[in-house]
Amino acid sequence: MKEVIVGIDVGGTNSPFGFVDRDGNILGKGSIKTSDFEIFDDYLDAFLKEVDNVSGTLNDVIIKGYGIGAPNGNYYTGSIDNAPNLRWKGKIMFSDMVKSKTGLPAYLTNDANAAAIGEKLFGNAKDMNDFIVITLGTGLGSGIFCGGQLLYGSTGFAGELGHTIVIEGGRICGCGRQGCLETYASATGIVTSMVELLSISSKDSVLKRFSESEIDSKLIYSSALAGDKLAKEVFRFTGEILGRALANAVAFSSPEAIFLFGGLANAGEYIFVPTIKYMEENILNNFKGTVKVLPSGLKENTAAILGASALCWNEMNK
Repeated sequence: MKEVIVGIDVGGTNSPFGFVDRDGNILGKGSIKTSDFEIFDDYLDAFLKEVDNVSGTLNDVIIKGYGIGAPNGNYYTGSIDNAPNLRWKGKIMFSDMVKSKTGLPAYLTNDANAAAIGEKLFGNAKDMNDFIVITLGTGLGSGIFCGGQLLYGSTGFAGELGHTIVIEGGRICGCGRQGCLETYASATGIVTSMVELLSISSKDSVLKRFSESEIDSKLIYSSALAGDKLAKEVFRFTGEILGRALANAVAFSSPEAIFLFGGLANAGEYIFVPTIKYMEENILNNFKGTVKVLPSGLKENTAAILGASALCWNEMNK
């Protein structure tokens, strides 16, 4: 029998899951629609039912546990705490309820921490003990490894680089504060920057042919590829903000590498080059030239599932 962990990525709209073996191979996949369930118990029952349905199509597979990546996931308590983009409010004791219903181990952390664990077990950080994973999606998440251990802090919520303030009195963030890094360095942030620049610049840009609602990060990237100067400038600005923030992160954690992952990281040199430039310009002298900024070794469409399953494999191997 092939031993697997069911890794699930709990999103605001969908919750994809996969059956992952010890080598990071996904032997089967499934998904349920998170937004269909107003009551968490109904969601959990539907998830476990779908796990049974998919497992029935696989040959010689035995489930050893569950790994859960979720927004506002607390590793210490195994709970989702007041996630703003989920329908279930308050404290949801996800891990305990999975254990109760299945009799199997279940571990939970936030989605960015899961990505960092996935990078350590299955990605480009296999031989590293000190590194940071930055997820550049709709927001900005981060997972920090120090001395071979993921940094959780006293509350279980350490490592929220996306909610460090980079511009005093800046953009309103979903967390309720102003000027957080994720309001600038994310797919949402770069769109806001592009719209702002288009409104004040007299330079020609292909993006001026589109309405605000039509502009997204992919369009900005394709415009930059085509040589659009304003699109290139927005990437430079985004890289500057991110690079300065990473210089500060290096000062307290001294990582060997920083991995950029997610939709915005797919812009390649347009985000990597300015980010590295401004990080090196602003980094403490002791750290200059010591930190690599690299792409993730995980495929974007499977990373969340791999990361969640890696969490469980990691805990069971302790």
